[in-house]
Amino acid sequence: AFLSRTINRANPRSAPPTKPAMSDSAKKACASRSIALAALGGIAVGAIGTVLALKCGCCSKHTSSKYSLPDQPARFALDKRRNNSRVLDIDKHFDPSKLKGLNVVITGANRGLGLALAKAASDAGARVYGTCRRTSAELDAIPNSVAIEGIDVTSDESMRLLVDALEGVTVDILINNAGYFYGPAEKLDSLAFREESAMIEICAIGSLRVTAALWNAGRLATDGTAKIAMITSQGGSIAWRSVQNAPGPDFAGDYGHHMSKAANNMMAKLVSLELQGKAAVAILHPGFNRTEMTKKYEAIWDIEGAVDPSVGAKRVLHEINALTHATSGLFINCEDGRQIPW
Repeated sequence: AFLSRTINRANPRSAPPTKPAMSDSAKKACASRSIALAALGGIAVGAIGTVLALKCGCCSKHTSSKYSLPDQPARFALDKRRNNSRVLDIDKHFDPSKLKGLNVVITGANRGLGLALAKAASDAGARVYGTCRRTSAELDAIPNSVAIEGIDVTSDESMRLLVDALEGVTVDILINNAGYFYGPAEKLDSLAFREESAMIEICAIGSLRVTAALWNAGRLATDGTAKIAMITSQGGSIAWRSVQNAPGPDFAGDYGHHMSKAANNMMAKLVSLELQGKAAVAILHPGFNRTEMTKKYEAIWDIEGAVDPSVGAKRVLHEINALTHATSGLFINCEDGRQIPW
């Protein structure tokens, strides 16, 4: 499967042109050169997906860059080798002026990525409404913002409070960011069913609850310009599990996390279909951010290219800016702007 993909500078969302099939001898020669390139680059190769992340030039004639690579260390190494500014310097791509004057609602805005999103949106000139169960000094200090406290995405009563708090506001962008990640590793002998239920309730049903409450109450713009962003994770990709959760003695299931994100993806896709032509829906992996939620992976932050939340926030907002009705419902990696397979 990896022989059919490569990374190049083409538009990752455009349909690839028809390409001639490779002969068996060409495929074998290409694979051999790929392995040689990986060795010369000094990159440790643990899976065939990693080997073929560094393809020789001839492969670009036969493959598409539609999808991001599943092997995170290999993906980051490749982007550094190619000096990919979309990954390494988002400021060269993000246009904050597109947010000026817009009303932006962000759930889970009191800390982590949500707080960084609130700051970045405010800096761009947006009017920010940050929801949370309990506010923080950092959220309260953001200019041109309103902290809406007491909002629990698992509570129907909270939704009534949220709708009331937004009386008279036409929401241009809703960012469903609130989430929960259980810390300890989960395997068959260490499952936490109550925590798994909580993750699904918060990460998937919670985002649906907020979206439905604001849409049904007419708080989201009804002229076709509204944008809804579902912050999910590459961890919700079933296609990528065999690479990112490879079997072996160090297998890390994180069952609740992955199930909740896959459920979030399904929900988001369905919303994009129901609101087709009425609102555009982004399904976004925000990238690897150095937050309290990901601190359990602190040891691999560097090798996998984890960034400060201020950088991650700009990546997310850049993809929201780029969102159109034509791209609604796509699962996008905010690190590089490419799609992630379901």
